[in-house]
Amino acid sequence: MLTLYGCPNSRSLRAVWALEEAGADYDYVFVNLFKGEGRHPDFLAINPAGKVPVLRLDSGAVLSETGAILLWAAERYPDTALLPADEHARAQAWRWLCIGLTELEQPLWTIAKHRFALPEKRRVPEVESTARWEFDKAAALLAQRLAEAPWLAGERFSIADIVASHCLAWALSAKLSLEDPALPAYLERCFSRPAAQRAQAREAAAKEARS
Repeated sequence: MLTLYGCPNSRSLRAVWALEEAGADYDYVFVNLFKGEGRHPDFLAINPAGKVPVLRLDSGAVLSETGAILLWAAERYPDTALLPADEHARAQAWRWLCIGLTELEQPLWTIAKHRFALPEKRRVPEVESTARWEFDKAAALLAQRLAEAPWLAGERFSIADIVASHCLAWALSAKLSLEDPALPAYLERCFSRPAAQRAQAREAAAKEARS
């Protein structure tokens, strides 16, 4: 059986969401990053980077990085159309997946690192204003795309929407604003999907079971 290692309030929600969209059968192992479990030798043996999500495949192979896990899920479960069959729509899904990971996420992670994730002596609070500016530019590009189509790949939800909407939710939790009204509406549409709700419940239940 597949095993997903994750932690609520992290990027692991994306992987759980994709597995739920796919209807996959999997175990969820809660790794409490906030108590240092990501640095435990047992977990470092699974992922030397000490980060979640990590997906252990049926074969025993280990896959990390959310983009890689989402692409694996989309290809492993093609009937879900998490990557569209149509060549043009598929190209858009690839494009917006990359934009989400490199343009939307990057400034958010920069803000998080310089607020709390880096050792205190390595933090540069002044970088946050530039990161906010970068995020606003990427968010405007996202809003422009949503004026053209209901989903980033076109007419159907894809893994690109998982990453983009998760970044928007991350931005709100970091107290950034979503200037274009299309963005909160898109965020609500994405997170109202049954698979998104099941994913959040799955992570919450795993955390509760450990408390």
